[in-house]
Amino acid sequence: MHVGVVMNPIAGMGGRVGLKGTDGKVEEARARGAKPRAPDRARRAMERLAAVAPETTVSTVADPMGERIVRDAGFEPARVVDPFEGDGARGDDGKGGAAPETTADHTRRAVGAFLDDGVDLVLFVGGDGTATDVAAALEGSEVPMLGVPAGVKVYSSVFAVSPEDAAEVAATFSRTERREVMDIDEDAYREGEVHPELRGVAHVPVAEDLQSSKQTASGTVESLAEGVAEDVRAREGDGVTFVLGPGSTVGAIKAELGFSPSPIGVDVWRDGEVVARDATESEILDALGEENVVVVSPIGGQGFVFGRGNPQLSPAVIRECDVTIVASRAKLDDVRALRVDTDDPDLDAELAGWVRVRVGKFETRMMKIV
Repeated sequence: MHVGVVMNPIAGMGGRVGLKGTDGKVEEARARGAKPRAPDRARRAMERLAAVAPETTVSTVADPMGERIVRDAGFEPARVVDPFEGDGARGDDGKGGAAPETTADHTRRAVGAFLDDGVDLVLFVGGDGTATDVAAALEGSEVPMLGVPAGVKVYSSVFAVSPEDAAEVAATFSRTERREVMDIDEDAYREGEVHPELRGVAHVPVAEDLQSSKQTASGTVESLAEGVAEDVRAREGDGVTFVLGPGSTVGAIKAELGFSPSPIGVDVWRDGEVVARDATESEILDALGEENVVVVSPIGGQGFVFGRGNPQLSPAVIRECDVTIVASRAKLDDVRALRVDTDDPDLDAELAGWVRVRVGKFETRMMKIV
């Protein structure tokens, strides 16, 4: 097996600092103190691949797009593609000065070089934007692609559930199928408009339990929102801090509480008022009190409770809160299990197991986080 590995080093940077994405927002994300997410995700995938399939032949891309991580995992690259050559983007060699700024074109060049080398699989680290670029470079080819999820939003059905799962799929798959590559307009997304658009169709390795399906719509949530809002009001005056996650389901709860939810953002509520709106990770941590509850809803079709679309709810936030999961019955009918991918494998393991999900004003359903 010959795998071409390419990483978008800025993927997911905008999430924890409340930007809901990184397209066109890299400098703002850095100014807000954002830290790169993709390198750690790539490292986890490559270390797992080295453990389960050390004989794999790996080609990769010059830093900051993967080379060092591939070498650190124990692979000697068959080839290191330099997509920066000749375009004036390169800073220094990655050992002390400014790294080159990466673009979609660099990703496409790298994948094109992988095709020339005859790779069997392109393993990419990024989000839907990166998936779109990889798919464009693979158009007309039957070489499959597989994503290590590192973006803020992951609507495409070309990603594994976790970095480790991506390595398992890469090492063991025996068939592929055509799957959709989706992306959204991030500026519209920041205003609360979510309209995934088909950007391509690609061959993807198949391992049903280790990959996420495309997002689907959920059912109505009026009764659910009414019931949860009543419970929140019943605790007013007790100093309980409610961290209300993004999405239409929790948005209905916010509306029932009497305030306009921030567009697909995280809002913090305590004793009858909003104490932080469209909050970043640090703002959420600053707003927490002695007793805290985070209210989240899984993504329809995928089942992710944490790790997709809500990176502001970081491991540090989650560890300070009791977790309440809410979902319509229709949404749960579309998922076999719930999932978490917090960037903290220990926390993922702690969250795993059977949980009670609120599905109505009074009703609950048992679901398993796997």
